[in-house]
Amino acid sequence: MKSVLGNNSGSLGRKTHLLGTKVRNLRKRNNLTLDDLSSRCIRFDANNAPSVSYLSMIERGKRVPSWDMLDVIAQVFQKEPSWFLDDEPEQDDIIIDKGSHGGISGMPLEPSFLFTNDILQIAIPEMLSQTGISGRQFAHLLIRAHQEHHQNHFPDLEKAAEEVGMKRMPLSSQELMILAQQQGLTIKWFSRLPKSFAMEYGVQNTSVVTSYLGPNNTVYLNKLLEKYERRLKYDIAVHIGHSVLHNNDGLKSVLVTGLNQYSVMQGGNNQQLQSSQINTRDILQAWRDFEASFFAGALLCPKVPFRQLLDRNGYEIATHTQVGVSASVAMRRMTAVSPYKHWHYFDAYAPGKLKAVYRGNGIPLPWGNMREVADPCQHWAVFRMINTPVKGTSAQLSILNVGNEPRIYCCESTNVTDMAKNQHVLCSGIDLNPAINAQGVDAQEIAHDIKQLCVQGGGSAQLPASLKKKLQSVARILNIHWVERGVLTDPRLICSRGAECPREPSCYAGDDNVIATSFIA
Repeated sequence: MKSVLGNNSGSLGRKTHLLGTKVRNLRKRNNLTLDDLSSRCIRFDANNAPSVSYLSMIERGKRVPSWDMLDVIAQVFQKEPSWFLDDEPEQDDIIIDKGSHGGISGMPLEPSFLFTNDILQIAIPEMLSQTGISGRQFAHLLIRAHQEHHQNHFPDLEKAAEEVGMKRMPLSSQELMILAQQQGLTIKWFSRLPKSFAMEYGVQNTSVVTSYLGPNNTVYLNKLLEKYERRLKYDIAVHIGHSVLHNNDGLKSVLVTGLNQYSVMQGGNNQQLQSSQINTRDILQAWRDFEASFFAGALLCPKVPFRQLLDRNGYEIATHTQVGVSASVAMRRMTAVSPYKHWHYFDAYAPGKLKAVYRGNGIPLPWGNMREVADPCQHWAVFRMINTPVKGTSAQLSILNVGNEPRIYCCESTNVTDMAKNQHVLCSGIDLNPAINAQGVDAQEIAHDIKQLCVQGGGSAQLPASLKKKLQSVARILNIHWVERGVLTDPRLICSRGAECPREPSCYAGDDNVIATSFIA
């Protein structure tokens, strides 16, 4: 094998930037520990085999193996030694397989010397400046990626909420106020925000400050909440979360509903929000807000009781009324408590602002919410319902290409109105492919068949009885009623951007059909 590398008496030269990553990924794909790999190398050639510590340094890019050592590693994995060099940087070989983790696919941080902390700290602010993404927006992207990578599974936050609420469900607003007082919080009400507060936080008429934490651990609740019991309970639960998790350390906690909620919550005007500077305190505040929000959901809808309730009701969105929480809280909790892990969740305002996004199954975004997009797909259920509101809920079966392969999705959407009188759409959905494969059926084959039918039908088509039967069977196993309803509808072809439209003819075949839409982050 050594002849493939050329002169084995010299070094490997400057072709080893991806070598460590390839070794690491091969080892992990074969379920080998560092000790396992070192032992196997020793069995091939004890004199040139790497030790465990040396293997670790090779994988981290701290050491480059000799020709002879690389030959031993190559023999273990039945590869040509040249495969490990930069000449063959196949994408699958340099991206770690995330296995059961959710979220979108990562990118290879190779060569590793360009992705050191020092270089990233220099490059990220410049990248944000050139793309127009603020430091605060970047903080939310980091948190969302962390959330999706862990598939909304945060057992420490669940446990903290259960210790406070004792898994009681439902909790009344009076019971929550007692819990707040037990955490050292004082509850007061306000009818009008102080002018200084409104100026500092840039409050607009499209948003309403529902509550905030003032001096001396005092929670100020908007008197409007007296007419919105479900929102009242959520706000109190969030402030309890800040108190329990962060020991009333004085960081500002402002809860807002409406279109410009993030700018208000983060305590800055629009000019400040456009800054690409990454303020550590901003990131810390954003993370603590996420933790407190997750805690609130777990307090109001404790995992086991809520999962049992959802199971009895077939995961219907209307189940939220039985717990006395908003549809938003219930739908977000579905993604965390369900035994099925492949969920997504959108909260969208017209024309295309995604206030909240969760993609535990890696589904692409239906449109961008940090830049202008000229060709958003208008066939996503959440997009259609923004433009044409419907009463009740609406189930939809969709086919979407992900990584050049069609996938089957089903979602349930509902129109709601926030306290600032803004209409928006909540949407929960799942990736059906893993559920189909779990029943010993080829999900890719079914997805290809449905896609072909939809292409022939101009974008949608009636499912044949055989396919409908298979999908209905999967829906019943999942015990999600709206999936059963979605299977009864005609599936639709959707895309992440009009340029990728799979319909024939394309929705954006001519320039006249492209609608320029502005998206505000």
